[in-house]
Amino acid sequence: MIKIKIIEVNKVDIADTPHEVAVKKLYSFEHATIVHIELKPGESLKKHKTPVDVLFYVIEGEGTVEIGNEQELISKDQLIFSPAKIPHRLLNNSEKIFRFLVIKTPTPTTETKML
Repeated sequence: MIKIKIIEVNKVDIADTPHEVAVKKLYSFEHATIVHIELKPGESLKKHKTPVDVLFYVIEGEGTVEIGNEQELISKDQLIFSPAKIPHRLLNNSEKIFRFLVIKTPTPTTETKML
C-alpha cells in the first residue's frame, strides 16, 4: 500500500546553514533533494558549488541568479538550471520576499563547497 507523504512548508524548521537565510530542507531521497529558500529584501545565498545539478523554481517574487559568469533577473514560475560544480548564488535586490525551491539531483553524497 502507498502512503501519501504531505509536507507543510510552514511546519518545517529553518535549517542551520552557512548561508544564514531561511532554508527549509523539505525532502530527500536517493534521486533528489528538495529545499525551500526564502530571501528577504537585501539577502542572498553565498556563492557556492554543488557536486550535483541543481534546479531553481521561483515560487514568489523576483531576484537575480548568478551561474558562472552569467547573471539573469528571474521571477515567479520560472525554472532555472545550474550544472554541477559551477559557482552559483541567488540574490534578492527587490523590496519584496523572494521564495524558491532548490532541487538537487541526484541527492549529493559529498558536501557543497562554499566560495
